[in-house]
Amino acid sequence: MAAIGVHFGYTCACVAVFKDGRADVVANDAGDRVTPAVVAYRDTEQIVGIAAKQGRIRNATNTVVKVKQILGRCYDDPDAQAHREESKCIVVNKSDLLRYEIDTGETTKYVSPEDVAKLIFHKMKETAQSALGSDVKDAVITVPFEFGEMQKNALRQAAECAGFNVLRLIHEPSAALLAYGIGQDSPLGKRTFKQDVTGNPRAMLKLMNSADVAKHTLSTLGSANCFVDSLYDGMDFECNVSRARFELICSSLFNKSIQPIKGLLEQVNLSTSDINKVVLCGGSARIPKLQQMIRDLFPDVELLNSIPPDEVIPVGAAMQAGILVGKDSLSLGEDSITVDCCASDITAKEVDDSGAEVFTVLFPSGTPLPARRQHTLQGAGSLSSVSLELYQAHGHFSIVLRDLEPKEELHDIVTVLTMKRDGSLHVTCTEQSSGRSEAITIETAAAAS
Repeated sequence: MAAIGVHFGYTCACVAVFKDGRADVVANDAGDRVTPAVVAYRDTEQIVGIAAKQGRIRNATNTVVKVKQILGRCYDDPDAQAHREESKCIVVNKSDLLRYEIDTGETTKYVSPEDVAKLIFHKMKETAQSALGSDVKDAVITVPFEFGEMQKNALRQAAECAGFNVLRLIHEPSAALLAYGIGQDSPLGKRTFKQDVTGNPRAMLKLMNSADVAKHTLSTLGSANCFVDSLYDGMDFECNVSRARFELICSSLFNKSIQPIKGLLEQVNLSTSDINKVVLCGGSARIPKLQQMIRDLFPDVELLNSIPPDEVIPVGAAMQAGILVGKDSLSLGEDSITVDCCASDITAKEVDDSGAEVFTVLFPSGTPLPARRQHTLQGAGSLSSVSLELYQAHGHFSIVLRDLEPKEELHDIVTVLTMKRDGSLHVTCTEQSSGRSEAITIETAAAAS
């Protein structure tokens, strides 16, 4: 059964689907794996995504960006006021509720942030279903760690109004960790003109769009060309920005990005030597300088970035959705919850090249449930069967993969283990080259509340 993970970011949205034991990001109808979280209103239609972003220059006052900033907030909220001042689309107060003022030409209508978010969620739902070819509604939605209950409820309601069955809201950092199986910009500078374009909103939007493209280019290349056709008064703008220049311009922003990490370590009384893995997530984590600063901060740490940083959060959400699909009931929105966890270590036994037994802990005691792990073991190519032995405090169990074809190289056996809240453990072993697989379910492996 398939399930969906959705990351609704401040500037972009991304959706991943969980099917047949794996999570994959889905491309939208334009072929892009990440969709701008932008909604434009024109007469009687609403446009979502890249078309809305590209048309913002001509339709700025009717185009909504960064709606996530004001979801679930009242008009007097400082974040709402900051958004109101920044937004080119007018934000007004209607009975202490935030509304976007949309001029359709004949009439003026007022649109709530939740309605804007609903359109973006609906776009994500269409994207996922077009890839799956079926009407799948079960989804896990990611939320920022700092979101309060009002913001979470607003995000959930928008997703549900778009047709999703929200299985759970999980924090964005948690989703990024799940994607790796762990535990469960600023515009570029502009060339000086005799004319000051900062007072021209249309020119500034053109420049910001071009700067955004250049920023992405600099994540992979040493320089980028920033070109704007007819930026101001019929004059074109063009400049070449090196990565070194970009890093110098944005150095203060990079330093600000690192400070919260240091603050968090101090808050929990940990040093950088206490950390063994760091997951990169979010589009800006692609920036080489930022990655280097994180490596400098954690010199002896494994930096996990094999999954694209702007895709890792929805991948983790989809994996969580895949675990949750099929449960009869979910405890959501309670003031207090009981977290089920693994009561004892669950360990895999292997034999190394010297014949010595090696034990690997797959689910440490206290692991929050549900949880999923993937483990690869190897066996000699001459073997016709391979046995995986799993141990816990009160016994052990095994799964045997039989009838393997002999070969010269080693057998690579990928094992996927999924433990549910009730303590049941589902284990699937698959031989990579042949696809031969076996699966077992242990009804009560180890669980505690």
